Amino acid sequence: MQQQQFIEKKRIRILLVDSQTVVRSGVRALIENRPGLEVVGEVGNHVDSIAIAIHERPDLILITLNEDSDLDALPELLNSCEQTRILVLTSIRDPKVHQRAVRLGATGVVLKDTPPEILFKAITKVYLGEVWLSRSTTANVLNKLVRMNDEMDIETRKIATLTQREREIVALIGEGLKNKQIASRLFISEATVRHHFTSIFDKLDVSDRLELIIYAYRYGLIKPPT
Repeated sequence: MQQQQFIEKKRIRILLVDSQTVVRSGVRALIENRPGLEVVGEVGNHVDSIAIAIHERPDLILITLNEDSDLDALPELLNSCEQTRILVLTSIRDPKVHQRAVRLGATGVVLKDTPPEILFKAITKVYLGEVWLSRSTTANVLNKLVRMNDEMDIETRKIATLTQREREIVALIGEGLKNKQIASRLFISEATVRHHFTSIFDKLDVSDRLELIIYAYRYGLIKPPT
């Protein structure tokens, strides 16, 4: 309820990126009929999306993923608009592709055959800083973590090795903050943030941010999105 009231007070400004004009038009019509959402631009390719994103400074970029190589543009797009979050829309169901999207900077992945209400919910959650993943992707990563460490007491001992600062950084990751934002929030340098991440990854036996987020959800370090 609080989230809905927050969204009603401020419209979420969205940039659409899709190579197919008909698809963009359909998604635009869908979004603009939803209270609290506003399309500030649409573009057919990833190169032009950077220029428009810099000009419009959208809150969220809804970008269509047609093939794995489309993800290569995400890092540059994020670097051009550090405050903007990216939600990927795709028909690709491979959890590995979804994981790669998040590793490259997307905050969520939604399947194209998702009902409109779920898409709107994903947009809201990602805008508020939460990570949105399909159940299959979440299950895939969770299963990997479970295979790596089958006993809960082992994980408890790992978590106990985290310093208070490292726990704070994990919590901020759960809010969707990037390195620069974490550094600003904690009044430390980005180099120090990276050092903390290296330590956290080593202590928890995770390889990247995506696995850290799922791990933190599973073991209660951060509260999972509802």
